[in-house]
Amino acid sequence: MAKPDLQQVKQRFGIIGNSPDLNRAIDIALQVAPTDMSVLVTGESGVGKETFPQIIHQFSRRKHGTYIAVNCGSIPEGTIDSELFGHEKGSFTGATGDRKGYFEVANGGTLFLDEVGELPLSTQARLLRVLETGEYIKVGSSKVEKTDVRVVAATNLDMVTATSNGKFREDLYYRLNTVPIRVPALRDRQDDIPLLFRKFASDCAEKYQMPSITLTDRAKDMLKHYRWPGNIRQLKNITEQISIIEQEREISPEILKLYLPDNEVGIVPIGTINAGSGSNDQKLFNSEREILYQVLFDMRKDMNELKKVVHDLVSGTVESAQHLSTDNKMPATPTTLTVVDKDQSRAVPIKYTEPTSITPLPIKDDAEDIEANDFIEETASLEDVEREMIKKALERHNGKRKNAAQDLKISERTLYRKIKEYNLDNL
Repeated sequence: MAKPDLQQVKQRFGIIGNSPDLNRAIDIALQVAPTDMSVLVTGESGVGKETFPQIIHQFSRRKHGTYIAVNCGSIPEGTIDSELFGHEKGSFTGATGDRKGYFEVANGGTLFLDEVGELPLSTQARLLRVLETGEYIKVGSSKVEKTDVRVVAATNLDMVTATSNGKFREDLYYRLNTVPIRVPALRDRQDDIPLLFRKFASDCAEKYQMPSITLTDRAKDMLKHYRWPGNIRQLKNITEQISIIEQEREISPEILKLYLPDNEVGIVPIGTINAGSGSNDQKLFNSEREILYQVLFDMRKDMNELKKVVHDLVSGTVESAQHLSTDNKMPATPTTLTVVDKDQSRAVPIKYTEPTSITPLPIKDDAEDIEANDFIEETASLEDVEREMIKKALERHNGKRKNAAQDLKISERTLYRKIKEYNLDNL
């Protein structure tokens, strides 16, 4: 079977760009398509990973079979096994009949498991068995079933870190990662960005019957040097926003800057991107744990600043007390105070005599001793901070968990698990 032409494949699947890394990813997909080897597609969210399983399926011997795409992160943990492997009638509450799972329905075809890193460990064990032997057991059944399914998985997680942390089975990772395909981030395809912008602008203009927007040379350069944490998805959204909102059809850097946010989590402001820093940027905020660590570092910084202010105030108070009480004696000075009674009808003069001596505060000459002994640093555990962030996100979105999950940059399934773990069901 002759290898398909690269440009024809791009045209067929709507892929725009000539980046060497992108071309390499497509070439690997075409090379592995005629085989039955498992493929793991990795890359950041929004880079277009879902296109590669379709390429693999369409150029394989299974192209006339069933193709099913499953988002593992959107299925609750309690039902994921039933969705993938099926269940028998009466196997759990609500199982009013037999149900076929995706592995049974896609027999002879291709199953795309998106966000595979979100699978529970128990489901990972079942998946490993299917990949190695082609056998599975339905929920509530004891009968071994057979299936012939080509599995292509995708994730935006750092799988090496996930396996080392015990969140993903190492044996399953290597079984899925028989052939790895890495989809490059948009920031690593700078020359493709203006081409994608032009395509999205043209599509929007055709859809809404309006003239297409264009970019000045300086605006193109600004687009190229923006970090694009949301990748192609973010570029498309911004292009459509500008097309609809702006009356001017030629977009200058001043207009463009209004639509490129520089204050969101994980976004580096325009003009601060250094050449060659893409590999480090990919690691920023790669997981919810890193975001929580950043919050803890900020809290610690604020705490240290507060300690310094309190330390300065205490030091000033001690010096004043030392100055006022050098001989530890003060002359008694009668003072007349005027006190108004409850009904505001008359003033009652009383005499008050100041104390003849003052007990000085304990003086410490060493500022480090004051910090070490007089202040107790409040510490917050990672779990406490995580719980508070989830609670505030739910309150901001009036309990809408989907919106809260998007706000926290985690999957809905992960949010449901955290809500149960921290007893936040009543929010």
